[in-house]
Amino acid sequence: MRYDAEHKERTRARVIAEAAKAIRAEGPDRVGVAAIMSKAGLTHGGFYAHFASKDELITAAIDQMFKEAIGRIERARKDGPARLLATYIDFYLSPAHRDARERGCPLPSLSSDLPRLPAAARERYTEGVRDLTGRMSASLAELDRPEPDRLATSALAEMAGAVSLSRAVSDPALSDAILAQSLRSLKQKLGLEETP
Repeated sequence: MRYDAEHKERTRARVIAEAAKAIRAEGPDRVGVAAIMSKAGLTHGGFYAHFASKDELITAAIDQMFKEAIGRIERARKDGPARLLATYIDFYLSPAHRDARERGCPLPSLSSDLPRLPAAARERYTEGVRDLTGRMSASLAELDRPEPDRLATSALAEMAGAVSLSRAVSDPALSDAILAQSLRSLKQKLGLEETP
């Protein structure tokens, strides 16, 4: 049976979506092609109709993760820069984000794995970091915050670090406190503490 180009693209997108979830949850080294294909409802043999290698799939999955992260930011853009930043930070430093590792931002999920990944995956990750930082910086510039690039870089690093720490500690109360204190500190630093 022959499938049209749209069917092939939908199938590829399904595989990438499953790979993105699995990679965020388990890390790229622990994810197998056969398991991803199975979760996508496909056979292992069909993998090479869509990707030349597992490395290519990982790079495509990282791209997908950043598209999802950018989508979260863009959905809040209509509410203005202060609300956009506050909404994004509230989401990012929430217990829901911490607990939904398979759907969360790729920064805390993948940063420790990236040095061991192929150059194409690292480059895509780098582009994603630049894109997220640039969008935050643009919103900070709209709010006339001094040195918006520096602030955006620092904010993104603090957010990713807080989520990483909150996921790593074994004490639930400490995990919650890391998120809550980082949220309060970051909003204060960015002048967003009064944002409803």
